[in-house]
Amino acid sequence: MLKKITAAILLLLAVISCTDKNSDDAANRPTYKIGYMICNSEKDTLDRFVPFSKYLGDKLGVNFETFAIDTINFTREVDKLDFVHTNSLLYIILNRFHGVEVLAAEKKGSLGYKSQGIILSRKDSGISKLSDLKGKTMIFGPMLAPTGFMSQADLLQKAGVDPEQDLAFYTIPPGSFKHEKVIYGVFFKKYDAGSIPIDDLETMVADDRVTMDDFNIIAKNEPIPYCNFGVTQKIDEDLARKFKDAVLSITKDDTVEIDGETIKVLDRALVDGYVDIKDGDFDIVREMAKRTNMPPYQKY
Repeated sequence: MLKKITAAILLLLAVISCTDKNSDDAANRPTYKIGYMICNSEKDTLDRFVPFSKYLGDKLGVNFETFAIDTINFTREVDKLDFVHTNSLLYIILNRFHGVEVLAAEKKGSLGYKSQGIILSRKDSGISKLSDLKGKTMIFGPMLAPTGFMSQADLLQKAGVDPEQDLAFYTIPPGSFKHEKVIYGVFFKKYDAGSIPIDDLETMVADDRVTMDDFNIIAKNEPIPYCNFGVTQKIDEDLARKFKDAVLSITKDDTVEIDGETIKVLDRALVDGYVDIKDGDFDIVREMAKRTNMPPYQKY
């Protein structure tokens, strides 16, 4: 019995010693900051990406602090950050004015690393083409959402529909989960039409909250790159390369331990993985921003 007690004590001491060593190691690591664009809400963003940051930190032997930042605040916060996770419109803004360089693109849904802006109406609305929107009401996604606002503004402009002159009324929903509010706003007939990324509609269909048969897709713009990781100018090339390699190598089976819970990193982040991408791949976004008078090319 004494031998068993002694063995148990030794095992406990070994575990405590190992835990203390791991804690000390983590405390002594260099610390970097990742800013994640808020998609639906601050809580939702942190729930998705705190495990992602922890996994990357463990992989690279550093600590990553996770910050959820609203799209309209990103240009004010970027100089405090080391890495960023944003949509493609924010990327070209940060690239132009702050020297952020893209590392990898997020892939999910039917279009992989791209997203596509669509305009939809209810199936029973009688609205089936862009010209039908004249005199009607419309709800858009956030102003800096490239396939929630900019793509649709581009579509309307090409069709000769001026939202300021030809729509009876348009709005952008306040608060969290704006893309869902667009879909529900059309579904419950509060607005005649709405503009969203197609992958948000696919997500709600997959969750059985709506069906494709509920809607007419009036128009689709060309697919463009969407969410991505970028690196700021303060980070040296070696760490940037290691960060990129770590992101690109993540698989569906990779996990991280947080508070005793084993979390699948990509599942929690709601993505299928990451792919390599170049700055030139965003030229299509730049041209769309120029056509629609959007940042970073807006003219007052």
